[in-house]
Amino acid sequence: MPAYQFTAIDASGKQQKGVLEGDSARQIRQQLRDKEWIPVSVDTVEQKDKHSGKQWFQKKITAYDLALLTRQLSVLVAAAIPLEEAVRAVGKQSEKAHVQNLLMSVRSKVLEGYSLANALQQSGRFPDLYIATIAAGERSGHLDLILEQLADYTENRFAMQKKIQGAMIYPIILMLMSFAIVMGLMTYVVPDIVKTFDQSKDALPWITVALMKASDFIRVAWPFLLVASVVGVLLLVRFLRTTAGHYAFDRLTLKLPLFAKLSRGINAARFASTLSILTQSGVPLVDALRIGAAVSNNWVIRDAVNLAAEKVTEGGNLATQLERSGYFPPMMVQMIKSGEASGELDRMLSRASDMQDREVTTLISTLLALLEPLMLVLMASIVLVIVIAVMLPIVNMNNMI
Repeated sequence: MPAYQFTAIDASGKQQKGVLEGDSARQIRQQLRDKEWIPVSVDTVEQKDKHSGKQWFQKKITAYDLALLTRQLSVLVAAAIPLEEAVRAVGKQSEKAHVQNLLMSVRSKVLEGYSLANALQQSGRFPDLYIATIAAGERSGHLDLILEQLADYTENRFAMQKKIQGAMIYPIILMLMSFAIVMGLMTYVVPDIVKTFDQSKDALPWITVALMKASDFIRVAWPFLLVASVVGVLLLVRFLRTTAGHYAFDRLTLKLPLFAKLSRGINAARFASTLSILTQSGVPLVDALRIGAAVSNNWVIRDAVNLAAEKVTEGGNLATQLERSGYFPPMMVQMIKSGEASGELDRMLSRASDMQDREVTTLISTLLALLEPLMLVLMASIVLVIVIAVMLPIVNMNNMI
């Protein structure tokens, strides 16, 4: 039974929107008339998505929505509720219209005979990892267990994402406030103070002269600096969206000392987590490697994993290929090597994933903890330079007197 998205006018004259299921659009209109509503438009969810514009204008499922609906779906499937009813219940539970529409569309595909994985794939809104894991669960007949593992995975990913975002709020605010204060000092405060030195015949200290010239330049050129900054950022973003730009940025990231360690740690943790849940779900190792490469946000590391997948297809050893790339921690490589030798690769990948998650969390927490005092020190240093530049001529005048 397909799902239809409707727009109608209720008895009080207010516009109502929602999703109903029926055999045809005529039946949906009749249901609306039975409520004494005036139908305005009735379209299937697929038609509505096509009419709503290009794919990049459609609302995407957030990490929170994905984690929540996965957990709800795992609970319902584990309770032996039929799959189509479980999907329908999860859709009704959501308070977001685009999530409801998406899940109703998925349920329609399931009722037409599609597997859940194929229905999710046709929607175009779910990650490859998510679809491949559910497909493996359907093939093995243990969809409830796979959904539970997938729910744990998505919740852990969301928790780490929120932790990083929450920890970044204070440093970003501190950085913006520091920049605003320095610009305010250089634009309004310093010019009024250094006016008293303009009539002085004595040579001013070089630091004072430099401060005066910098202040004059900022006061005159700040609109041009602002426009240049905006244009520069837009051009940089446009360049980074190209293939060459993306590769250039990723190579640079892997060469910078601190950022290289962070990038390798995050991608190793993501790769280990993805490979762990896919191998536990029964996905073949080569397919799991290709999906694990796709979830990497660093294209250089992604290419290294794809190369490792090709070598594994030819009979190579996974741990050896990852070690040759140089992008994965030695401890993780050693655990994978041990798992391959003992035939317990899925269990060792799970342990490696937990270890990498802890290391990345610790590293990010340490870096963010260091960022706050560094910003304060930088701000204090700039203010100290301004104070010294202003006070030196005054001290020199007092000494002459």
